[in-house]
Amino acid sequence: MQIDESEKSLSELRKELRIKWYRCPIEAKELRELSKRSDAKGFQLALGHLGIWLTTGTLTFLFANAGWWLAAMILLFVHGTVGTFFIAPWHELTHGTVFQTKKLNTFFLRIFSLLGWLSFPVYQVSHNYHHRFTLHSAVDKELVLPKVPSLKPLYLLQLFTFNFSGGFESRGLIPTLKGFWGMATDRFNHPYFSNWDVHLFDDAPVGRQHSVRWARLVLGFHTGVLIFALLIGQPILFFIISLHHFIGNWLWYFVGAPMHCGLRSDVPDFRKCVRTITLDPISEFLYWHMNWHLEHHMFAAVPCYNLPKLHQVVADDMPKPRTIFEAWTEMRETYRKQLEHPTYEFDTPVPVSKKEKFEREEQLEAALGTQSLELVH
Repeated sequence: MQIDESEKSLSELRKELRIKWYRCPIEAKELRELSKRSDAKGFQLALGHLGIWLTTGTLTFLFANAGWWLAAMILLFVHGTVGTFFIAPWHELTHGTVFQTKKLNTFFLRIFSLLGWLSFPVYQVSHNYHHRFTLHSAVDKELVLPKVPSLKPLYLLQLFTFNFSGGFESRGLIPTLKGFWGMATDRFNHPYFSNWDVHLFDDAPVGRQHSVRWARLVLGFHTGVLIFALLIGQPILFFIISLHHFIGNWLWYFVGAPMHCGLRSDVPDFRKCVRTITLDPISEFLYWHMNWHLEHHMFAAVPCYNLPKLHQVVADDMPKPRTIFEAWTEMRETYRKQLEHPTYEFDTPVPVSKKEKFEREEQLEAALGTQSLELVH
């Protein structure tokens, strides 16, 4: 769904639309404690992720130069799988909650964005709308519903090899190049871009200029890598440094797709429009704990490494986390129902909230009190 130019602007909708989100009750002191940021934990995530990427990249280079091409291709696949998850730090660092030191957030945001072909100036504006108006169709165009959890063989082939064309929760080489070229040439009104992209910067012209400069830097950097790799006779370097993000996208797809797919739109309860899933420790590390996605939306100021603790605190008021298999089963069943009933959305069962329980108890006590008075009379 795109924004029609005859409709109100995004800035007008943002000012007019007020959503009173339901949030699980939590002690203010406990929330403040969970919201504390740590440079040490930030370094653990950022340097750990980059370290794994550098290790797999180095091994790929060494095996390729030794002529062990089968081993090199397997390692390049692993390298790409790790690099695809650069979207996770891009997301977290955009929130600015990873490091206590603001400059470290800014520095690593640029590193991951540069290596991962990611435009943080556009994302900063877009993601603000997504969090404030999650799945509210008039304003949140970061996710256009319904989403199709595709398992088509040709699409899966791309995800397990090289992703040329992209799709839901995957960024192909061709659309990425088109997007960055459009931004670099400041052609946001090009047919390639949606009206959402065009109008994001209506009231933020400085952000638009920043996105243009950043796109030029990214294209210049990766062009430089290509030229350097060819000049020294090591084209494998271009695959390792610049094309890794389009290789082995499979795990990101299976992990990232369930966060909102098939869920309720236009409701003021994150529990209905966001999923939390459980993952193995390696996938959760690469995903920067974003599998606790419901908790993240409800309390976005809490750093990602504290989300598992936050879940424990509010678990009684939350839906039970799905396994990745349960989430995909739910998504596929929802999609099959949407083929017959396009407006169908999965309505996640939620516990009776503590607030509702308290209100019901008060009403019951009041009713019992009234009855006892009647008996006395």
